[in-house]
Amino acid sequence: MESKVSSRLKQPLAPEVLQYIFLPRLNREFFANFEMLNQINLAHLVMLHEQGILDHDASVRLAQALLKMQADGPDAVELDAAREEAYFNYEAHLIKLVGQELGGRLHTARSRNDIGATVDRIRARDFTARIATALIDVADAALRQAGQYADCVMPGYTHMQAAQPITYGYYLSALVDAWSRDVDRLLHVLETTDASPLGACALAGTSFPIDRDTTSAMLGFSRPLASSLDSVASRDFALELSASLSIMMITSSRMVQDFYIWSTPEFGYLSFPDSIASTSSIMPQKKNPAVLEYLRGKTGHLIGLTSAAFATVKSTHFTHSGDSSRESTRTCWEACEEALRSLALIKLLVERVEPNRARMASRAAEDFSTVTDLADLLVRKADASFRDAHHIIGAVVRQALEAGIPAKDITPQMVNAAAAQQLGRRVALREDDIAACLDPVRNVAARQSFGGPAPSLVTGRIGEQQAELAKQRSAIAATVQRVADAQDLLRQCVQTLISSESAVTSVLEA
Repeated sequence: MESKVSSRLKQPLAPEVLQYIFLPRLNREFFANFEMLNQINLAHLVMLHEQGILDHDASVRLAQALLKMQADGPDAVELDAAREEAYFNYEAHLIKLVGQELGGRLHTARSRNDIGATVDRIRARDFTARIATALIDVADAALRQAGQYADCVMPGYTHMQAAQPITYGYYLSALVDAWSRDVDRLLHVLETTDASPLGACALAGTSFPIDRDTTSAMLGFSRPLASSLDSVASRDFALELSASLSIMMITSSRMVQDFYIWSTPEFGYLSFPDSIASTSSIMPQKKNPAVLEYLRGKTGHLIGLTSAAFATVKSTHFTHSGDSSRESTRTCWEACEEALRSLALIKLLVERVEPNRARMASRAAEDFSTVTDLADLLVRKADASFRDAHHIIGAVVRQALEAGIPAKDITPQMVNAAAAQQLGRRVALREDDIAACLDPVRNVAARQSFGGPAPSLVTGRIGEQQAELAKQRSAIAATVQRVADAQDLLRQCVQTLISSESAVTSVLEA
């Protein structure tokens, strides 16, 4: 018994090869790739007919068989791992419908290599558009919350120590800026994927007079890839997509970590509805932030999947091979699925988490995050250098901590005494000026410099961010519409081909 795919091989595949390589791959790819194979086969068929490479009768019969396969769906195809992969199984079913002589003609002027590369680009394009849209949905949800909480004062942190007052809305708006860059990276992936490998064949094109522009257009690409070798050798678009998803999830995991800390009783800044929490099997008082923990874990998985893809491609030859072209992309699709699931959970968190305004404001008033403004006040009102002012207020904070005094109870006398020690002279700061600095609400409102947390600035920035997200959403929609238009064009071309046969038949019958 010889190979089921080539008489070059006189032995069937070993059971171990079937079980550990081709069967898992077939199970992974056939159902996922079936509709893409339909589209590619129909586009290639239309092109072969238009170029006169296939005659009219053969083209019509193949078109009818392909449409039947599309209508019957993947479940109608009997899968056999001995045929190695999705395409050979697809082709075997087509041959079963129309016979070896006709069914085998569809593979004229192409290879599994360019078919596989085209499938991967279509799949990457679809995932990228879906993920970018889901991320914009998250960002839009965050901006709605940012607008609602633009005046919700809280401590801002550096090194996990209270730094300066900000607002919860400002925090969310800052995240949206980072997410917007993640969207830009995904938009670049869309641009990277936007070229068709179909017609590159194995690596060196073909001597048949094919029209790659036609197949490219019918599959929703703006152009064919310029190099046949690069077409089958490169999966850098999948690497770029995986890397972009990892960066996106790292951004999100940092928010998740903040939420994790801020939801503890020790902070008490955020609360979650019971619908996104879990409990303990033994401790009845527990309400666990399970969603946050799983999201942190999923971030680790995405990073691992990306690393696996890079390691798989590393040092492979610049041409088609099983590791560089097949094994390297499998982790990308898993990463895409994980990313979509994660974004749904992140959106749920952003929408459902509730800040505790009173608790946040109280901590901001007591934990010395306001005292930088006292140093600024010394510069403005007492003619002190900022470095001297920094030393003076540092001494005041140390004194307050030792005495157990919260920031809001710092007095002019404490500042004057520290200034006399540091400067050798007293300063006369007004009590109402000091109170204004130490009031976190007024403190935040005064931070009107570009990019600052003043609620008026945050509100204005939200409008700009919404406009940028709308622009990004429009760019994605343009790609999705181009693909939809291409699918309509392909359907029309196929129907025109089939209808022409019907017209001929009618004439003959008459």
